[in-house]
Amino acid sequence: MFPKEVYINRRNRLKELVNSGVAIILGNENAAYNYPANEYHFRQDSNFLYFFAINKPHFIGVIDFDEGKDIILGDDFEIDDIIWMGPQPSVSELAKEVGVEYIGKYTDIYKIVDDAKAKGKKIHIVPPYRGEHINFYNDVLKDDYKKYISEELIKAIVELRSVKDEYEIKEIEKAIEVGYEMHVTAMRMCKPGIVEQKIAASVEAIPIANGGRISFPVILTQNGETLHNHYHGNILQSGKMMLTDAGAETAMGYASDFTRTVPVSGKFDQRQRDVYTIVLNANKKVIELSRPGVKYLDMHLEAARVIASGLNDLGLMKGDIDEAVAVGAHALFFPHGLGHMMGLDVHDMEGLGEDYVGYDENVKRSDQFGLAYLRLARELKPGFVLTDEPGIYFIPALIDMWRKEGKFMDFINYDEVEKYKDFGGIRIEDDLLITENGCEVMGKKIPKEIDDIEQIMKA
Repeated sequence: MFPKEVYINRRNRLKELVNSGVAIILGNENAAYNYPANEYHFRQDSNFLYFFAINKPHFIGVIDFDEGKDIILGDDFEIDDIIWMGPQPSVSELAKEVGVEYIGKYTDIYKIVDDAKAKGKKIHIVPPYRGEHINFYNDVLKDDYKKYISEELIKAIVELRSVKDEYEIKEIEKAIEVGYEMHVTAMRMCKPGIVEQKIAASVEAIPIANGGRISFPVILTQNGETLHNHYHGNILQSGKMMLTDAGAETAMGYASDFTRTVPVSGKFDQRQRDVYTIVLNANKKVIELSRPGVKYLDMHLEAARVIASGLNDLGLMKGDIDEAVAVGAHALFFPHGLGHMMGLDVHDMEGLGEDYVGYDENVKRSDQFGLAYLRLARELKPGFVLTDEPGIYFIPALIDMWRKEGKFMDFINYDEVEKYKDFGGIRIEDDLLITENGCEVMGKKIPKEIDDIEQIMKA
């Protein structure tokens, strides 16, 4: 937990951004794994963590913008809880730690809502992502919860959470340190004959050993052409490449997110080296150009031009590079967005609505294939933490479909592309902090140069 003044300041700044009414910031409950007493490891709602910090189930935060009150609602633990869980702090003790003066029982939310409605106050909530929250809101509001989802509150939270303070940056760097160990371990374990799940299991154990957990289910596969491949049953084969997309989450909920792609044999062959170098050049170009005032949409397009140019040099694409990118021909090989915001959520705040987080009134989402998947397009500001993750993928089903449709024949050399349908995919991902004058790759640098990767795998 950060100093209580951090949370007081966050709530006060929220009060400056939301004009009136009452905001309900609902904490999470425990979730059953396969029967009620067997539960998943608890993960608190990120907005509740951001404003109220209490990392325990069954709490509600309320902010009354008219009266200037912050309220925590929760129930003290009883002896039955203590028998199973050990000594627990009281609600008043927890509230004091985060600078909240007013507390109440969990069921007091019904009275707070009824009083607010009687006084004509607007009730603000954010979109729920759990079924029990939907049911709870419908019950306590006595109405369809969708009517109370507040764009004003969403935009205010996005404005606050988008810019990371010094405490958050240090916490993200802790997650990055663990992420470094995860990825270097994967590189060292990678060799022909190993089952992917053995490496994935070792990677997942590292954040647990450091007091946290994975920030999302590990992607580790020699079939990297499947963008989010969570199957780990393949036996690694020489001639393939192993793509690992993995990150850590600290005990306070802050995330890291990296991707590295390495040759299973331990040494890049010429074809792998050629394609990898293109992706690495795109990754570096984004680092070179990202700075405050630049739209991340433009960074995505810059990465796409580097990729299209490199594939043109290999004979896989042809024609004018700018025209090819403008019409989206490169998306056969780079069908996803360049990156996303990162913080308390690995895809930070996307539960509030991706368009609120990554877009604004000046930048609207494209409907072009590939570009439509860009999660972050808006202008960058100092304090943003985001990912830079270009890639090249050879997806047989997509290649076959586009060729059958005669798509972008002026820009894609399908006869040459056919020779790469067994290649897989390459993605290289770093976590960037936007600074006052540019950007920096955060934390300890995970090897990504070809010589450095080969040296680690050889060792």
